[in-house]
Amino acid sequence: MDWIQANEAVVWWVAAVSSVFFLVSLIVAPVVAVKIPPDYFTRPRKKRRILAVQNPVIKTGLKVVKNIMGYAFIGTGLLMLVLPGQGVLTILIGVILADFAGKDRMVNWLVRRRSVIKSINWLRKRGGAKPLVLEDHPGGSE
Repeated sequence: MDWIQANEAVVWWVAAVSSVFFLVSLIVAPVVAVKIPPDYFTRPRKKRRILAVQNPVIKTGLKVVKNIMGYAFIGTGLLMLVLPGQGVLTILIGVILADFAGKDRMVNWLVRRRSVIKSINWLRKRGGAKPLVLEDHPGGSE
């Protein structure tokens, strides 16, 4: 409690940033959930291109922005696990955007959680999109 009183400005900034990301996630999460092609998680990795730009300077710049956004969503999603917001979906969006080793395994594991796929497909149904197609793996859901 003393730390909170001593760092009141930090607490207000965290609350403000959390509120902004909460509002952004309310808009972005459903849009991303609906825009993902139904077979995105069953396609080979090479066909999952988000950036189809040919100019190497623009491509690198977009990749940097995409990664910054991805890590911002991951960090904010982690905060939303204890603060108001759609934490798991926000983390999933961040993981899809960011580039790191083991990303595909992590995304596939996360999407196959029963609560996550159920939430995503609920958003997709409300947005008029077909449900996501997932390959059936042994032990694939929770």
